[in-house]
Amino acid sequence: MTRSPKQPARPLFLGIEGGGTHTVALLADAQSHLLQRLEIGPANLKLLGDAQLLALFKSVAAAFPRPDALGIGLAGARTEADWTRIRTLAAKVWPGVPCDSTNDLETALLAAEKKIGGTKTARVLILSGTGSCCYGRNAAGKTAKIGGWGHILGDAGSGYAIGLSALKAVVANLDQEGKWSKLGERLLRGLQLNEPNELIAWAQAADKSQIASLAVEVFKASKDGDQTASEILATAQTCLAGDALACALQLARPADPVEFILAGGILLKQPGFARGLATRLRKARPGAVIFPLQRESAWGAVTLAKNVLNFWQVLNKSAKPALKFANQPVEAPPQIPISSPGKLSPTEQRHPLSLHLDKLSIAEGIALMLSEDAKIPSAILAERKKIARAVGLITQTFKRGGRLIYVGAGTSGRLGVLDASECPPTFRTSPEMVQGIIAGGQAALWRSVEGAEDDPAAGARAIAFRAVNRRDIVAGIAASGRTPFVWGALGEAKKRGAKTILLAFNPHLKISRAARPTLLITPNLGPELLTGSTRLKAGTATKLILNMFTTLAMVRLGKVVSNLMVDLNPSNVKLRDRAVRIVQELRGVDCATAQDALEKSGWVIQRAGAKLSAKKIGPL
Repeated sequence: MTRSPKQPARPLFLGIEGGGTHTVALLADAQSHLLQRLEIGPANLKLLGDAQLLALFKSVAAAFPRPDALGIGLAGARTEADWTRIRTLAAKVWPGVPCDSTNDLETALLAAEKKIGGTKTARVLILSGTGSCCYGRNAAGKTAKIGGWGHILGDAGSGYAIGLSALKAVVANLDQEGKWSKLGERLLRGLQLNEPNELIAWAQAADKSQIASLAVEVFKASKDGDQTASEILATAQTCLAGDALACALQLARPADPVEFILAGGILLKQPGFARGLATRLRKARPGAVIFPLQRESAWGAVTLAKNVLNFWQVLNKSAKPALKFANQPVEAPPQIPISSPGKLSPTEQRHPLSLHLDKLSIAEGIALMLSEDAKIPSAILAERKKIARAVGLITQTFKRGGRLIYVGAGTSGRLGVLDASECPPTFRTSPEMVQGIIAGGQAALWRSVEGAEDDPAAGARAIAFRAVNRRDIVAGIAASGRTPFVWGALGEAKKRGAKTILLAFNPHLKISRAARPTLLITPNLGPELLTGSTRLKAGTATKLILNMFTTLAMVRLGKVVSNLMVDLNPSNVKLRDRAVRIVQELRGVDCATAQDALEKSGWVIQRAGAKLSAKKIGPL
């Protein structure tokens, strides 16, 4: 008789921690005995699409038995929308398994044992490896993060910073003193290069990890008494200590107890460097407890799994709503109440005339699309009173020195950015006067950014970091009227006293009084010919309406005379020719006279027109 393999005792906890260089998965039992370990490729959430992350989860699942609870911490997971995305994808691989998700800094903090307790205790993780970051949490649950900006903007005190400083120091020494230092010799030998000039090509091609690897040579040189290497390391210690102390100060008063936990290859593999950092920390906070992370930080993900299972069991016994587990994918909280779930937005309905779109000839398809687009103007005209009011609000905003800020996602966001970008050349406005914000930032202008539109907090932050105030007006653009990023932006704008507009193509929207924008514009375009493709009629209508917003507002600011752009910016040959023709039209002068006046006026049409007193069509 064949015995079946012995099954591990239940419950089983699976912890997954993904970073920029690798991912570690640990399977443990209730007594924290390690049952199985797996190490695979990197898992920075910001660099992985849904399909890639799903594939990574599947590779983990294939290597382990089904767990009873799951904890996942990934680099780049910073917002509720990020954590929701992780749980939603995990649900497809581990259906029905309670799951909690966070970032890799939180799991590292959870992996550290507690040395002190008390209600005023704060814990700060000091991470220095290839990159660097300080992350802390106090007993009240408040968190703080210093650094973590990447090697271009931050990573002070990291292996990368040490390696780069060494490269700069040795070439500066060669330039200034004509000598190649001992540290320089070490770097060349370590890189198998023959002379300093070869560093140029190497540095241009090297990635972050390759430059960080040079830190090893710096540590060796410092031990051998190299003064430059020692100064580089002292600077790195000072930077790390400064960030750690600033992080602690956000979480605890100067006299409160703080634990500093040292993590990352630099601090764990270079004890002398770690001792120097500890000396600096104790000098600033004499009562601080400082110790290295004793076990790999993926154990924090196991702790996360244990906590979520315990909480789930407690909630189930009390018949209260459960956590947002992996088998319960959630979206960002709705920001507006919709009138009736039965009334689907027209943008999501199927069009009865295009049910056989895939069978039509090209000529028939063209005729159908044009006939449908011909209905757009009448739908917009039905909202003309609201559009007129919007133009009035925008004009008032400009007159009091305020800004018009468009906010949208996908096609809506791109059209807002487009309209904003056209105002400076057309009307000689400053780039600040009309601005566009798109969910996902600059990259979203030409490609989809996963989950960007579902994050209302990101919309709110975008408004906060543009310093929106009561003089401004924020126009949200959302075809269905339900985009969380847009509603987060509008909500934050309202808090700051700004006027708000929502342009949507869903007439079924009903919005609470508290959330309602200053003005709601909702033309009914009906369904798209290609179901849900709002780059079609909704996109065309959006472009038409935004044209009205800025063009008619600029007319009222005096930037148009008759139908001429009297304040355009003649930044190229075509526009300079147009400027000459405008001055000719308005002043009745010949081409040479108009061009001479423009050249003497710095190509500012209104100044040139003021210099000429001939035939006058309108005020300049």
